Amino acid sequence: MCYDIRTKLESMLKRARFRNDEQRIRELLDKLEPYLQDDLFHASGFQHPWLLVYPQHEPDLPILCRWGLIPNWVKDDETLQRIQNQTLNARGETIFEKSSFRHSARMKRCLIYVDGFFEHHEFNGKKYPFHIARKDGEPMILGGLWSEWTDRDTGEVLKTCSIVTTEANPMMAQIHNNPKLPEPRMPVILPEEQADDWLIDWRGDLETAKLMDLMHPYPQEELTAYPVQRLRGKEALGNVPQAIEEFHYPELELELTT
Repeated sequence: MCYDIRTKLESMLKRARFRNDEQRIRELLDKLEPYLQDDLFHASGFQHPWLLVYPQHEPDLPILCRWGLIPNWVKDDETLQRIQNQTLNARGETIFEKSSFRHSARMKRCLIYVDGFFEHHEFNGKKYPFHIARKDGEPMILGGLWSEWTDRDTGEVLKTCSIVTTEANPMMAQIHNNPKLPEPRMPVILPEEQADDWLIDWRGDLETAKLMDLMHPYPQEELTAYPVQRLRGKEALGNVPQAIEEFHYPELELELTT
């Protein structure tokens, strides 16, 4: 699963800065400034933060989406609030089957740039958060889906997104050991040379096959992981730099080396 991320504005703009002129980027930032923060050291999906994502129809310039995908068939606020907490992630193996995701899987895929994500390890009835990032310090490129939902009362159009997940690599399987889940998961992390393939309109059965081939576990040797302080509950630090600092839990040392 992937319910907690770390990112910053410059990481989300990496693709845009590489492929666009600075004038277009300045215009974009002026327009979106009220919604964006420079740094998200820890952002919980259940707070539905605003993220910049790169959509299929304009893959070099990001659009603003709230995390937690709202399908276009949602009709009322009660359903919206309930389903948005259930669509922070989209299970890659079933995105072409589930009613919440199948339209977006075909027509509205996107790329989401983050600096890292957090996952919880369970030990003796307690949960310990870990921060996972690329060893080289570069942003991760996550495979995502997005949607446009229109409020029938106001006519307002809200763009939302979801992070696609796949089976965990061995390192993530050790960390993400929630006994209530059928299997450990991790987000779909795309190598830079394959990121554009996520946005190609392949069509039909070829599209399904191509995307399934991209949704494999990211190599563990290219990632680093370490425990951090509590992300939830009374001890949670919130969105501060200390949230990504390594934290020592003596009871975990033997657990994660056996």
